[in-house]
Amino acid sequence: MRGLVAGLTALTTAAAIAACAPAGAPTAATAAAPMASYLVFYAGGHQRDARSAVDRAGGKAVGGDPRLGYLIAEGGGDAFVGALGDDPAVVGVSTDRAIGYASSTGASWRGFPSALSDPGAALTAPAASAGGASRLGPRAFPDGPSIAAGDSSGEPLASRQWDMRMIGADKAHAKTNGTRKVLVGIIDTGVDGTHPDIAPNFDRALSRNFVTDRPKDGNGDTLDGPCEVSGCKDPADRDDDGHGTHVASTIGSPINGIGVAGVAPGVSLVNIRAGQDSGYFFLKASLDALTYAGDIGVDVVNMSYYVDPWLFNCAHNKADSKKEQLEQRAVVTGMQRALDYARKKGVTLISALGNGATDLGKPKLDKDSPGYPRGDEKIRKVDNSCLNVPAESKGVISISSVGPSGRKAIYSDYGTEQTDLAAPGGDTLDGKGTSATRGILAAAPESALRAAGKLDGSGKPKSAEVVRDCSKGACSYYQYMEGTSMAAPHATGVAALLVSRFGKPGKGGLQLDPAETQRLLYGTARHKACPRPRAYVYKVYGESETQTCEGGESKNGFYGHGVVDALRAVTVKR
Repeated sequence: MRGLVAGLTALTTAAAIAACAPAGAPTAATAAAPMASYLVFYAGGHQRDARSAVDRAGGKAVGGDPRLGYLIAEGGGDAFVGALGDDPAVVGVSTDRAIGYASSTGASWRGFPSALSDPGAALTAPAASAGGASRLGPRAFPDGPSIAAGDSSGEPLASRQWDMRMIGADKAHAKTNGTRKVLVGIIDTGVDGTHPDIAPNFDRALSRNFVTDRPKDGNGDTLDGPCEVSGCKDPADRDDDGHGTHVASTIGSPINGIGVAGVAPGVSLVNIRAGQDSGYFFLKASLDALTYAGDIGVDVVNMSYYVDPWLFNCAHNKADSKKEQLEQRAVVTGMQRALDYARKKGVTLISALGNGATDLGKPKLDKDSPGYPRGDEKIRKVDNSCLNVPAESKGVISISSVGPSGRKAIYSDYGTEQTDLAAPGGDTLDGKGTSATRGILAAAPESALRAAGKLDGSGKPKSAEVVRDCSKGACSYYQYMEGTSMAAPHATGVAALLVSRFGKPGKGGLQLDPAETQRLLYGTARHKACPRPRAYVYKVYGESETQTCEGGESKNGFYGHGVVDALRAVTVKR
């Protein structure tokens, strides 16, 4: 199965599962349907019962993972899934296919238009949709020694990093850069480990790619496009999209006289890829990425994406078929189990909140699900029982986005229950007109920029969205992006600094209990009160969008416990 790491022993093999019960013959209904692969999640202690349910439904169990309580089964069509859903041992069933995408703006994510691609483009502000991805208006939207403190203000592009100054990262670097003993996992579209402003901190030995590119989707439409390598499985130091590289750079680009510096420029960066080139994610790849992070001793993971095809996962929505309900239950159950597994292993979990400009505590409509394959979307009513995953999963620290002025970004989701912290994520509309430089500047793979047509033949950027730095002869590239995807890595970087200071020797380097890391993150954040009036009106070219902030100064729906602060993190006393 895709996503298995070479050299790791599968905890459950087909042979082991087969020992649970004899295989049954396919029923007439399932035998006639095309066979597909499913993840079948079972109630605790009911692996054998779930295996029997698969047999009775006419399928065959071919693998699974008892750590997370699921079987991998082959079966045919809706009848197979429906039969499984009737069994009390089964709590969720999902097809093993691409079901998610990153929560970001800046690169015409999954076909959404980008203001950053054309900084002079006119902008409008239509009514906000349900939430999660970019929906509001046309936006793109190894063990080692401790690293000595350095002056990141000397980096060639430091003057463009308003975000680092906002959270005091530039001053924090004068005290510490973090240590390479701290492992930060980037669960994303990949990381360009050859980028000059990534390579010094990139741990190639531990990095893994859990996905295989798919040129076309199930409908024959282009998905990832032509494969770049034989077998369609990219090496673990490649990023054909640019999203994951940008995230990694914000977390930990080194102080090396090239380009920019990240929040924690001395930590180790581990690519744990779970996203397709197209930005979609497999549920199983996300599960594999989280369990791998726990097993190798990763300290913090950044998850700047959501898992779907369902923007909001509802267990009992009457607008959904039985099969659709089972799929949503599988996403909620499977991801929660994987998150719990990683957290118990010492991994602090940080997620982007989403870019739908929605109060996640009061969602009303979901117009964007199911988001895969494209064109399957429908309009359905949702409520607060429906979850955006992983942002609303238990044990996850979810981050809203602020712009250069410090206001909550116009696109950022919010909610008193959902927002844990805020961090700079950029907002091209935070000021008069629009400007790419109000986004977050971080590293970009040259190959991805060329493929997107953002460079001319000589390598010169075609717009203000992309910046080239040739300070040391060889040129490296950077791009402005905005989104809660860009906010989350700032919090991840601060968490890495805290682990560097307070972590104790453990597997893979240093370890700090995730509950303690969370406590310190909340305790060092700068409280920020709701705006006055609380019903804040965003004005964009004659149109307006109103979003209401609830809660007090120490915890509210726009900023959570406050804006992360790197300087406080490196100076706080326990």
